[in-house]
Amino acid sequence: MKFSIKSPEKLSGCVVLPASKSISNRALIVDALGNMAHGMADRKACGVRNISDCDDTRVMWNALSQMPETIDIMAAGTAMRFLSAFLCVNEGVHVITGTERMKNRPIGVLVDALRQLGAQVEYMEKEGFPPLRITGGRHRGGSVTLSGSVSSQYVSALLMIGPVMEEGLRLKLEGRIVSRPYIEMTLDIMRTFGAKAGWVAEDCICVEPGGYAPVPYYVESDWSAASYWYEMVALSPDADASVELPGLFARSLQGDSAVSGLFSMLGVCSEHYMTDEGLECVRLHKGGTIQERMEYDFTHQPDLAQTLVATCCAMGVPFRFSGLESLKIKETDRIHALRTELGKFGFMIEEPEEGTLCWEGDRGEAQPDATVDTYEDHRMAMALAPLSARLGGIRMNDPEVVSKSYPQFWAHLRNVGFIIEEESLC
Repeated sequence: MKFSIKSPEKLSGCVVLPASKSISNRALIVDALGNMAHGMADRKACGVRNISDCDDTRVMWNALSQMPETIDIMAAGTAMRFLSAFLCVNEGVHVITGTERMKNRPIGVLVDALRQLGAQVEYMEKEGFPPLRITGGRHRGGSVTLSGSVSSQYVSALLMIGPVMEEGLRLKLEGRIVSRPYIEMTLDIMRTFGAKAGWVAEDCICVEPGGYAPVPYYVESDWSAASYWYEMVALSPDADASVELPGLFARSLQGDSAVSGLFSMLGVCSEHYMTDEGLECVRLHKGGTIQERMEYDFTHQPDLAQTLVATCCAMGVPFRFSGLESLKIKETDRIHALRTELGKFGFMIEEPEEGTLCWEGDRGEAQPDATVDTYEDHRMAMALAPLSARLGGIRMNDPEVVSKSYPQFWAHLRNVGFIIEEESLC
C-alpha cells in the first residue's frame, strides 16, 4: 500500500488517543500472574480496563487468554520479552516465535537471566535469538545482575515475575541505567496489584515473594501517541492550530509525558484541564518562543526521538540528540532509517558517534517526488506523516504499519482534515 498525504491549512479537533501500550502490556501480565496465583480458571477474567487496541497488546491479550502451545507474537518485541518471562513461571511447555525480523532481534540477555533463576529455556534456531521453547513451572528465584544499559523491557520482564517466585528477586543493574521511567512504571503497576517491590539502592531493586492480588485497573491514554499531535501543531501553517487530547494524565506513569516540555521549546503549549465528566484532558496550541537550537539526551524517552528529529528538521531548528543507542535494535535500525528518509528531502543528518544524531541546518538536494519508506516501523510512519505540512505533501510506502501501536492514526488524521489517498504501487 502507498499513501499520498496532504495536511490541512487549518488544524482543529478532539482526538481520542489509544490507551498506553506500555501500561496495557504490563498490567495484562501482572493481572494474569495475579489470576494464576489465585487459581482463577478463566484466563479471560481481566480487571484491566481501557486496554490498548494496538497489534502489540492484541497479541499479548490473545496469548494470555488462549495460551496455545505455539505463540506467534509477530513483530511485537514487548510481547516477546514479557511473555518469555511469564511462560517460565506458568506450568506447561510453549514455543514463542515471531516474524523474520523478530527472529533476528537478540534476546540472549533475558534468557541468560531467566536460566540463572532456574528457568528451562531452549533456542530452537539461532543461539541468542527467538524462537524459544520454554518449559514453565515454579522457580526459587534469587539474585541476578544485568547491565543497566540493556533494554528496560528485559528488566521489567524479570521484575514482574519476581513476586511469584519462592524467594522473590534481587536485581542489580551495573553501569548507567537507561529508560529508568519504564522501570518505575513497572514497579508502580506491580505495587498497585499488591506486590512489594522497590529500589533498595541506587542500582538495586528488591522484589519480595507473595504474588499479586487481582484489582480493577484503568489504563491512561498514550503519551507516545500524543507526540505526533504535538508535531502536527508545531508544523501546522495555522497560527490558531489547536488539538484536544482527552485521557492524558498530568501525573503520568509514562516517561514520554516529557514530550510536553520538549515541544514547549518548539512553540507548542499544553493546557491541562478536567472535563465535565471528570476526565483529564490536554489542549495543544501554538505559543511561546521557539528555541534556536535543541540539545537533549533521549536515554529515558527513546520513542520520542524520531518525532523530535523530524520536527526540528522541518522547522529548521539545528539539534544534537544523544542517548539513542537503543534505536538500532528497535523494529528497525531507526538511526539509519531517519538519516535515509529525511535525507530524501535534503536534510543532512550526521551520526558523529554511536547513539548521537546531529543536524546543523545543512541541506542537500532533495529527491524529486520522493517516497518515504517505513521499514516495518510504526513510529517511522507516524513521525514522518506530519512533515506534509511543511513539504507540500508526502508519499509513503506501507503506511499500515501504524497498527502496531495506533490503529486509528490515519482515520484520526482524516477527521481533522488531512487528505490521505491510496496510490497504486505500480
